Amino acid sequence: MVDHSVPSRQRSSGTPLAASPSVRIPVVAFGLSLGLFLALTFVLCVIFDLIFPQQAMYQTWLRLLPGFTWLSWPSFVLGLFESYAYGWYVALVFAPLFNFFARRWR
Repeated sequence: MVDHSVPSRQRSSGTPLAASPSVRIPVVAFGLSLGLFLALTFVLCVIFDLIFPQQAMYQTWLRLLPGFTWLSWPSFVLGLFESYAYGWYVALVFAPLFNFFARRWR
């Protein structure tokens, strides 16, 4: 039995906490976060490819991002947009599935 009279900041390590009644991933926050994460990752990879051309990953980007070519401003913007869109795709598919199964099997 959990003693609820003790404030949570005074609980010792290992003390069980009351479980949240519903675990839920907010789709919009997840989509914005994941889209921005993938867009920033794309930018960092392009910078890496420019600094270390012998270790370049652009061949991978050519396969993953439709219409992307190495390297022009329109292609860079397209790759940035597509990376952001991939983040939203994952969020729109994963978050509702997670929320459904978390609600079903608490």
